[in-house]
Amino acid sequence: MANLYTQVESNTRKTWAYLLFFFVFIISLGWVMSYFLETQAILWVAVVFAIILNIASYWYSDKIVLSMVKARPVKKEDNPELYRLVENLSITAGLPMPKIYIMNEMQPNAFATGRDPEHGVIVVTEGLLNILEKAELEGVLAHELAHIGNRDILLSTVVVVLVGMVVIMTDMFFRIAFFSDGDNKNKGPMIIIALILAILAPLMAQLMKLAISRKREFLADSSGALLTRYPDGLARALEKISKDPHPMTKASNATAHMFISNPFRGKETASWLSKMFMTHPPAEERISKLKEMSL
Repeated sequence: MANLYTQVESNTRKTWAYLLFFFVFIISLGWVMSYFLETQAILWVAVVFAIILNIASYWYSDKIVLSMVKARPVKKEDNPELYRLVENLSITAGLPMPKIYIMNEMQPNAFATGRDPEHGVIVVTEGLLNILEKAELEGVLAHELAHIGNRDILLSTVVVVLVGMVVIMTDMFFRIAFFSDGDNKNKGPMIIIALILAILAPLMAQLMKLAISRKREFLADSSGALLTRYPDGLARALEKISKDPHPMTKASNATAHMFISNPFRGKETASWLSKMFMTHPPAEERISKLKEMSL
């Protein structure tokens, strides 16, 4: 059964496994291009690129994500109530005070990022601050602090960078295959490999996101509820968040799994087949489990 300690260990293993997979994937792709184009230069470029990107994924992935969603930092004087809520919850959880950012979005939502608890970041939307009562907002913030404590944040953030780069590198190989010298004797095999990668790349990207188990949301819900000792607060917040009709303009397929609720509205009640490829469990299931905790 998943708990705080098994989740931390699992997330650590998955993070290093992803970084290793991506390192091997990029070098393999570089070797294939070098072989067909008959130049070792591409392989060496791929090796250097893989090393640089792995380092950047670990150290700077949170900054990349914050830039992607155009979040702005918040100081204590900017929003004293929000700052105090996070500060009090952090003390209760025994975690360092995370940085706080706000997204200029009307959809109520939130996520956490950072490479470890000492560099944690909580991001909330303006819509979330506008519609939630204090107890509900506290429940959401506790949920995000649970992600930080469970070490979900590095894994979720690294996946954003790696998923994007898998797609970009595959697209680059595809273009090289089709637009390289037409007289090259290896052009035919390269095109075949490029077509296979074009089909597999989106699937690989989706599988990488799905490997971040949806159980992490249930665990963060329960951990957050235990932190506030008021499960109904988070349950009511999830009800409001899931029913809000506003679209999320700055979310993408690469970042969607990070939010507390699916930012793409209309997918929460999808078919059983669609649910298999969802990165969030249905809001109804999460609310039901939280209400069971309050009995």
